[in-house]
Amino acid sequence: MIELIEANWPLLLVAFLIGLALAFLVFKANRRTRVTGETGDVLDEGASPAARNQALIDSGTPAAVAPARSEVPTQPEPPVAQPAERVQAPQPIVPPTPAGLAGTGAAVASATTTVEPAGDDLTRIKGVGPKLAARLDELGVAGFAQIAAWDEAEIDRVDAELGRFQGRIRRDNWVEQARFLAQGDTEGYEGRFGRLD
Repeated sequence: MIELIEANWPLLLVAFLIGLALAFLVFKANRRTRVTGETGDVLDEGASPAARNQALIDSGTPAAVAPARSEVPTQPEPPVAQPAERVQAPQPIVPPTPAGLAGTGAAVASATTTVEPAGDDLTRIKGVGPKLAARLDELGVAGFAQIAAWDEAEIDRVDAELGRFQGRIRRDNWVEQARFLAQGDTEGYEGRFGRLD
């Protein structure tokens, strides 16, 4: 390396001087170039204020405001009730039971699940956030007991519908989590999966 410097020191000196000159020009040019301007107001140059603004300044009182109505609105008379027509109560709809579906095959009978009337907060299951809970709701999944009752075929069916969340059911072990939550066993849940939030 030293031999290279000793052989080419004139070229290195010229390159250093050119770099020094360029740096001087760049930094010196920045110091010389300054923006100077006069910040003057048109009124300082002798122009008169606009007439419309002067009229507002000279008036001293705010613009006239429409007076508020002091009348108290009267309440309309209540409508007279007409006798209602008699309507017959609709017949209750009885959902088909798995026993009633026995003639249609075992696949249809096993696919029938009961949905809890009030859905559980599915976000309590670790790995289920608000978006995934909304997607499960769209698929008809409403409660912990329903998830706890899933078999492998049902897991595969629901997992195929989850889009970018596929694989979460088995990876996060939703079925076991749902079993604990459906039974209300928070102590067992926290022992196995950690603290509930």
